[in-house]
Amino acid sequence: MPLVDPMTEPQTIAHSAIGSSAIGSSAIGSSGLAPAPIAWDAQGALEVLTFDLGGQTFAIEATALREIIDPLPETVVPGADPLISAVINFRGQVIPLADLRVAFGMPRGPLGADARLVVLEIALDGQPLHIAIGTERVNEVTSLHATQAQAAPSLGLRWPRELARALVRRDGDVVVLPDLAAVFAPVLRQAERSGLLAA
Repeated sequence: MPLVDPMTEPQTIAHSAIGSSAIGSSAIGSSGLAPAPIAWDAQGALEVLTFDLGGQTFAIEATALREIIDPLPETVVPGADPLISAVINFRGQVIPLADLRVAFGMPRGPLGADARLVVLEIALDGQPLHIAIGTERVNEVTSLHATQAQAAPSLGLRWPRELARALVRRDGDVVVLPDLAAVFAPVLRQAERSGLLAA
């Protein structure tokens, strides 16, 4: 069941709120109070990779995408936060493997035959960090449009509204543009302190 109802009418995000930075180049800040700006281009478009997870379609800026790979063997980290409870060996580098279903209150289970890992590069306190996200299926690289973007509603969600930078209508569906800073910053800092992200 999708996390959001395509028929709901969340608050519209003004087209004038065109940002200048994307997840791929913006740091995870210390406060996490303000959502990362969305880097709509001059035509109000944003190139993204869409993927399915838990019956919901998500989108990540293409600028943050580093690679799409088949699932790799996972090493579970005892005592780690369920959001990032394992690591994988990605081209000789040990990187965290995240399960967004934890943050968005979805049931967890096998990802299925079409599962893929999406490797992203984000910034933690100004330092680049690779992180993999498990998906049930990767869809396509496409463009979303600011005129179809809306803020997450205050009510009717099964997850904190600050986890979504926007909900974007597309082909009769609602695509969630997650705020990776809000999702990952607390657990990544804890993982860094515990040595999980040590070089």
